[in-house]
Amino acid sequence: MKEQFVAFSAEVTGFSPFELYGTGLTDDYLAAVSNVVGERSLGELLDAYSEIREAQGESRTGRMRREVFGHEKLGPIARNVIKLWYIGIWEPLPQDWIERYGPLDTNTGFMVNESAYTEGLVWVAIGANPPGAKAPGYGSWAHPPEIPDF
Repeated sequence: MKEQFVAFSAEVTGFSPFELYGTGLTDDYLAAVSNVVGERSLGELLDAYSEIREAQGESRTGRMRREVFGHEKLGPIARNVIKLWYIGIWEPLPQDWIERYGPLDTNTGFMVNESAYTEGLVWVAIGANPPGAKAPGYGSWAHPPEIPDF
């Protein structure tokens, strides 16, 4: 499941599996998602992604939009996975999701661990360092951040 989770995460974040593993948070994020939505729902999401990934023909982007992000059950979970990687926070699933699929005891907003803030992909994406952590060096504030080429 971990390999599928990282492959899906790489596809939806735009970062390589190598970069995601480099955060040191893959196990923690996988455990967090599994704890909140359950292995069954997470498995459904990853299975849907695997089918799209292996399919030939129609564009993956279109299928991802329809079959994952447009899916009433899988879409909110997939969007939360993206948020998790970028900001390190699991946000509660929307109320309409809860009404349709049932309440989850663990569906609360939380930061996965103390490294989630500093390792959030948002900092790499905007070419900045997390405030209060990973200091870039004395005087670095005198220059505007440089957005890295992807």
